[in-house]
Amino acid sequence: MRAAPTILHLDMDAFYASAEQAAKPSLRGKAVVVGGLGPRGVVATASYEARRFGVHSAMPMAQARRLAPNAAYLFPRFSLYRTVSDQVMELLGRLSPLVEPLSLDEAFVDLEAGAMADDTASARLIGERLRDAIRAVTGLTGSVGLAGSKMLAKIASEQAKPDGLVLIEPGTERELLAPMSVRVLPGVGPATGDHLRRAGMTTVDHLAEAGEAELVRLLGKAHGGSLYRMALGLDDRAVVAERDAKSVSVEDTFDMDLHDRARVRSEVARLADRCVQRLREAGRSGRTVVLKVRRYDFSTLTRSETLRGPTDDPTVVREAADRLLEHVDTTGGVRLLGVGVTGLADFTQEDLFAQAADDAQAAVLARAPGAGETDRPEEAERPDGAEGSGADGDVSAERPGEAATAPPEQLTARHWAAGHDVRHDVHGHGWVQGSGVGRVTVRFEEPGSVPGRVRTFRVDDPELHPADPLPLVPRPVDHSSWPASLPKSRSGADSAGSSGGGESSP
Repeated sequence: MRAAPTILHLDMDAFYASAEQAAKPSLRGKAVVVGGLGPRGVVATASYEARRFGVHSAMPMAQARRLAPNAAYLFPRFSLYRTVSDQVMELLGRLSPLVEPLSLDEAFVDLEAGAMADDTASARLIGERLRDAIRAVTGLTGSVGLAGSKMLAKIASEQAKPDGLVLIEPGTERELLAPMSVRVLPGVGPATGDHLRRAGMTTVDHLAEAGEAELVRLLGKAHGGSLYRMALGLDDRAVVAERDAKSVSVEDTFDMDLHDRARVRSEVARLADRCVQRLREAGRSGRTVVLKVRRYDFSTLTRSETLRGPTDDPTVVREAADRLLEHVDTTGGVRLLGVGVTGLADFTQEDLFAQAADDAQAAVLARAPGAGETDRPEEAERPDGAEGSGADGDVSAERPGEAATAPPEQLTARHWAAGHDVRHDVHGHGWVQGSGVGRVTVRFEEPGSVPGRVRTFRVDDPELHPADPLPLVPRPVDHSSWPASLPKSRSGADSAGSSGGGESSP
């Protein structure tokens, strides 16, 4: 624990949904739900307007539609979210060399390491200026928590939501935590929480009063001892600048269970190629190939094969995944497939035999009729949750909103995903409100414009094209001086103790 609140936790407010509202003027102030839109899709993020109806992340999309039938339901646009996340992380990196990203929209910052803060006043001023800079650069809002430990900084940012700042003064931790639910502590999930409840412990104060010995008896030495320290407000975890990914994986959940074995094999091959693409984008290679199969009865099987050395060769990964599939019974149907690579390295051990096979396959394809053509449009990413490094360092994407493939007559219509960007040769930039029965409905508007008009076109209209997302802030903001105006020492922050509306210090 630190003597000053110099650990900052930033959590962007309803990040995906807020980004969509900022990009689409007609959705501002309205309920917006982002996630997989198929029968098996789940909610990735809901705007605060949608949350008033009870919609929340990880909820089945079908349930969300029942609770908020008039909300706007959109596929995620990760290219936009990554761009905004990069802008936010750049601002954080100017504050300190120790920035620990947890996801696209969340990070810890060690202000002490950047010599930016050494007391309450300077830490508060940095938090306030950071929120202002984020709003100016991205047009979005973030909530900031400041405390002497990572655990308490995260609790503070949760209390600050939405669009606020909460600073927890060192020395007040026990009093603050005492009445809170045990679920507020890291590592206390539903199962542990229920176990503690049956033992009569529902608040953090109950854990502190029970003592370490009793918690060790209930939960084991490591978990019980750690939980007791956190109940006392003690957390010495450091902010770690590099959170190296332990694996790279991709998954697809299908609207209809797959029964045809040949189709299953083709999907595994496609997923292997996508996995290798992500592996190469990360500049990594991997040694162990993992296949994940969720069957019709929700039973999930994983199989793995360790190669002679790390590789980023798509043929090697495809063939390994195919061999693993041979040992999986898919009778009855397949609900989900995934391919991943673990044992990551930043170098590749060349496999000459695989390379030769890859060259031979390329030669065959080059001689095939229609070589170089495809009957499928490029698919937009449609994962149900945040993409990026998770708690265990896994880099993954899942698309439970929609089946991975569709009959040829549906492919063009499926290309127009709700919420995604388009450009019309006559009407300009817009976004897809919906499509079906051979038609696509587009609202033509841009960030910073007034709500635009809606028009309907044939799905194969030659004047309508997919487009890249536009910047949320139409005019780029010059933040090159950030954070030059911030205090560098205690003497520069002697008048920063008060804060504006919506901010508090327990």
